[in-house]
Amino acid sequence: MIVVDYGGSVFPIIGHSPWNGLHLADFVMPFFLFVVGISIALVYKKEPNRSEATWKAVGRAAKLFLLGILLQGGFLHGLNSLTYGVDLERIRLLGILQRISIGYLVGALCEIWLSRRTRREVGILKSYYLHWVAAFAIIAVYLGLLYGLYVPDWQFFVPGQGYFDLPLDARAYTVKCSVRGDVGPACNSAGMIDRYVLGINHLYAKPVYKNLKECNISRDKVVPESAPSWCHAPFDPEGLLSSLTAAVTCLIGLQYGHVLAHLQDHKGRLENWCVFSVAFLVLGLFLALLGFPINKPLYSISYMLITSATAGITFSALYLLVDIYGYRWLTLPLEWMGKHALSIFIVVSSNLAVIVIQGFYWKSPQNNLMNCIVSLFVHQ
Repeated sequence: MIVVDYGGSVFPIIGHSPWNGLHLADFVMPFFLFVVGISIALVYKKEPNRSEATWKAVGRAAKLFLLGILLQGGFLHGLNSLTYGVDLERIRLLGILQRISIGYLVGALCEIWLSRRTRREVGILKSYYLHWVAAFAIIAVYLGLLYGLYVPDWQFFVPGQGYFDLPLDARAYTVKCSVRGDVGPACNSAGMIDRYVLGINHLYAKPVYKNLKECNISRDKVVPESAPSWCHAPFDPEGLLSSLTAAVTCLIGLQYGHVLAHLQDHKGRLENWCVFSVAFLVLGLFLALLGFPINKPLYSISYMLITSATAGITFSALYLLVDIYGYRWLTLPLEWMGKHALSIFIVVSSNLAVIVIQGFYWKSPQNNLMNCIVSLFVHQ
């Protein structure tokens, strides 16, 4: 996450794909959700009081959601401003931590209420078959909304230079759609749902699809007036509809966690994980060949399956390296980061780490350490 956040502008290949396709950054969110699912299987392995466990899960999810709004809602103004605060009419409501909180809550509720544990040993699939039913139901709702909803033409306004002034200088744009089942950046139903439910002013103002060739964005990240109207529109990559399939990634990680919690031998664990991973990967690639795009902003089915399979393969490889062959010293830094993941995320997303680095400069504040590092990579 840290590498792609600060290196993506220097090396675009590791930043997010503008729309369809997979770059390194597009694996970060699914890996987070996958590990959250594994954690749920361990935390709720034995939970005698379901009601109490439910309230704890809801409380944790709510805290994570509110923290996400604070960090990514627009309250913090970035590296070039010492001010803070956000207009409540334009606060961003969804984001990274919010999506993780939704996935965690769905996974926790499934583990608490839909698990069929018995005193005698039964197969993992039989014990947790209702989890798969829930996952298929969520996918069905997602596909029905994504491909079934009609998207009419829509209009939005972009404020001029006076951001906090009255919108007299706002520019109006109209996006021509009148389609059903479109999965492009302009007329997909995911964006329409967010505009209707959350309001367009509460969406992410700098979507990555502005880097598409059609938008012809400048080096200063300015979209020219000649670009298509949708290039100027907000769009939330952590929107409501895509959060459904993101939650399924958490349920997939939950099944890997069940294998870890209930099987004691290394061979049995690796065999189950490999079967899951290969099945998800083959199915995801097959759907991509059928025309279902690999798309992170929409969190498409093929994207969900391929990234979940990749997470499973990575998890299995680390398990083999650390737990079986005992090379734990190689992953000690990763272990430390895993134990302090939320703290690291707060420090990075609030730009505190970069602000501290920028405080060291040579003669002039412009010659700070961060600018020197960026310039070094750019010139190379």
